[in-house]
Amino acid sequence: MAFLNWLKRHVVVIAGLLTLGYLLLPNVVVTVFSFNQPKGRFNYEWQEFSTAAWTDPCGVADLCGSLSLSLQLAAWATLGATVLGTLIAFALVRYRFRARGAVNSLIFLPMAMPEVVMAASLLTLFLNLGAQLGFWTILIAHIMFCLSFVVVAVKARVMSMDPRLEEAARDLYAGPVQTFLRVTLPIAAPGIAAGALLAFALSFDDFIITNFNAGSTVTFPMFVWGSAQRGTPVQINVIGTAMFLIAVLFVVAGMVVTNRRKRQKA
Repeated sequence: MAFLNWLKRHVVVIAGLLTLGYLLLPNVVVTVFSFNQPKGRFNYEWQEFSTAAWTDPCGVADLCGSLSLSLQLAAWATLGATVLGTLIAFALVRYRFRARGAVNSLIFLPMAMPEVVMAASLLTLFLNLGAQLGFWTILIAHIMFCLSFVVVAVKARVMSMDPRLEEAARDLYAGPVQTFLRVTLPIAAPGIAAGALLAFALSFDDFIITNFNAGSTVTFPMFVWGSAQRGTPVQINVIGTAMFLIAVLFVVAGMVVTNRRKRQKA
């Protein structure tokens, strides 16, 4: 009876932990197999423990080159999508103009549309314009589909802002630029950061849209897909594990900073 009462009190927590464990299981498998020493070309069966791939992550030809290209694309796409998305979010929340409702609806189209449809549409656009497929076409495509996610994240934050704070700043003789930099931007910063992180992850991870508009350019997801056809090097698991650990560190650091700010305010 005591066990049943305890189970009823903690059923939500247990269900959450089980769900989290299920979601993280692929990451655990990738991490474990990053220490594998496969006998053949494919890293699908455990053979023996080895750290060779961790000591030489760039041991596979073109792997680090494709990784560097994906990081560059993700960084530039994040910058472009964050700047444009933030401006659009402020315009949609703060101003009234014609076709505002239509713009709000159009913002959600890239999020609801299948990626293959958007990829084919962008490819058609680039071919009609006579653009050479490569780095710049991928970058434009990434900015376009990341833009909606940034707008939604920033818009939610801007809508929750108290306009009286900005009015108070203006009453204290702060100019428009000073009010934006000292009041508006710090309050909107969490939403902007969330949108930027989401844009970076989506851009770095994208395969379908990139594959349509890449030409002969090979990004890291395309390299992984190509490697899976002829053999999967252990270094792919190493890069995947490293990226996962970096993401976890960012989350933990964000939680630590948030908790410190709460304690300081208290």
